[in-house]
Amino acid sequence: MRDLNSLNRVILMGRLGQKPEIRVLPQGDRSVAHFSLATNERVFNPSTNESKDRTEWHKIVVWGKLAEFCEKYLDKGKQIIVEGKLRTRGWQDRDGNKRSTTEVEAQSIILLSGGRRESAGEVEPTHPDSRAAADFPGEDESAAPGESEGDDEVPF
Repeated sequence: MRDLNSLNRVILMGRLGQKPEIRVLPQGDRSVAHFSLATNERVFNPSTNESKDRTEWHKIVVWGKLAEFCEKYLDKGKQIIVEGKLRTRGWQDRDGNKRSTTEVEAQSIILLSGGRRESAGEVEPTHPDSRAAADFPGEDESAAPGESEGDDEVPF
């Protein structure tokens, strides 16, 4: 049964610490990618009037087609947005000690670069106003909204 009053959702924007490590699992030919993502925040100390940057590192795991996207498009230093869930998994190390780690299981990745967003192969403008006028033939940038040269014609 799912508890409707709970939510496991993580959204991070940061830079890759290294190129993703990709493995293909032999039992089902399913890809998995692992990488680290750095997020930064500036902390201001009012008593000393100094600000300091603090970096937090996040472990990211990606499965299936999205892992293949990571292999193809992600490199060290690239800025991305990751949306996913927190997952904790446990294992036993070589000495028999129980270990655990918490990771972000990515469900969506958006590649931020050059004013455009690329999401698992899709490319779209980052903001509707960032589209060039050439993308919309017949639109005149100088005309006020709602005004056009051909008001007699229905635009759809």
